[in-house]
Amino acid sequence: MPVLERYIFGLTAKAFVASLIILTAVIWTTQALRELDVVTAQGQTIWIFLLITGLTIPSLSVILAPIALFGAAVWSLNRLNADSELVVMSGAGVGPGRLLRPLMTLTLMVSIVVGLMSVWAIPESLRALRFQLTQVRADVVANILREGQFTPIEEGLVVHVRERRGGALLGIFVQDTRDAPQEVTYLAERGQIVEEQGSTFLVLENGSVQRREAPDKDPAIVVFQRYAFDLSPFTGLSEVTSYKPRERYTSELVTPDVNDATYKAQPGRFRAELHERFVNPLYPVAFMLIAFAAIGRPRTTRQTRAYGVLGAIAAMAALRIAGLGATNLLVATPYAAFAVYGLPIGAGAAALWLAFGRRPRSPAPPVSSPLAAPAGA
Repeated sequence: MPVLERYIFGLTAKAFVASLIILTAVIWTTQALRELDVVTAQGQTIWIFLLITGLTIPSLSVILAPIALFGAAVWSLNRLNADSELVVMSGAGVGPGRLLRPLMTLTLMVSIVVGLMSVWAIPESLRALRFQLTQVRADVVANILREGQFTPIEEGLVVHVRERRGGALLGIFVQDTRDAPQEVTYLAERGQIVEEQGSTFLVLENGSVQRREAPDKDPAIVVFQRYAFDLSPFTGLSEVTSYKPRERYTSELVTPDVNDATYKAQPGRFRAELHERFVNPLYPVAFMLIAFAAIGRPRTTRQTRAYGVLGAIAAMAALRIAGLGATNLLVATPYAAFAVYGLPIGAGAAALWLAFGRRPRSPAPPVSSPLAAPAGA
C-alpha cells in the first residue's frame, strides 16, 4: 500500500482490534457469570471455568466482529474529518475509491476470519464445550459425593459422605426412596469410586442395607462386607450424544443423514444454520460500505456529521435485525434464502451507489445579463 493507504488501514485496524476486545470482554463477562456455579456449586477448578467460558468466544466474535468493524470505520472516518485530513486528501486529488481501498482491505481480512470461524471454529468449540460440560456432570467425586453435605442426586436419592481421605470415602449414607413405598438405606464405614468397562460404581465396604417395604413394617437389615452401588445412570457418560444443528460440522449440514432423528425432527434448523454460516462473512462488507456511504465524504467543521452517524447506526441495526428475521423464516420455508443473502448484498450495493453513484451538485455559474454594463465602463 502507499503511505496514505497504510495510514488509514493502520488507524482503522487499531480501532477495530480495540473495539472487538472491549465488546468481547463485556459480553464474555455477562456469559461467564452464568457459569459461576461450575466453580462454586460443582467443585471445579478455576481453569475448568475459564476453559468452559472461553469456548464461547468464537460464537461471540462472529457476531461482534462486524459491529466492531463498523464502529472502527465510523471512528476513523470521523477522526480524519475532524482533523481536516479528509479535506486535505480530497483537495490533493484523493478520490473516494482510493479512500475506500484500505478500508475494504481490512474488511476482506475480517470477512475471511469470520467465514473460517463460522464454518469451522464455532462447531469445533461448541463440541468441545459439550464435552467439557459432560465431563463436569460426570465428575461423581466432585459433583455428587461432596464432603459433609446431603446431596440429592435425583428425586428420591440422597447421598452423604462424612469425610474424604485421599481416594477413600468415609462414613457413607445413601437413602433411596425412588420405588415408593419401599425405602432402602445404605450405611458403610468406607467406600471408593471404581470405573470398570465404562461404568461407574460406588463400592461400599463394611456396612449394611436396610429395606423397609411399608412405613408400618420393620426394616429388613442385611450386613455386607462389600457392595457395589451403580452410579452410571447419573454420570451422563452412557447417554448417546445428539448434537444440535449449531454443533454439527458444515459437511454434516451440507449432506445431512436423512435417517438422523434430529434431522427428521427439525430439517429447517439444519437449513437455516447452513445458510447462516455462509452469509456471516457478507455482513462485515455491508457494514463497512454503510459506514463509508454515510460519513466517507469530507465536510467542513460547520457541517454536522451527527445525522450521518445516526443514520448509519440505524441502517446497520435494521440490516442485522432483518437478517436474523430472515434466518428464522428460513426454518419454515427454503425460499427465505433469497432474503438471507439479498439483504446484505442489497444493502452493500445501495451503500456503494450512495457513495459513488450520487454526486453532490455543484453550484451553477452566474448568468451574465446582456444588458449589464461592461467592466471598467
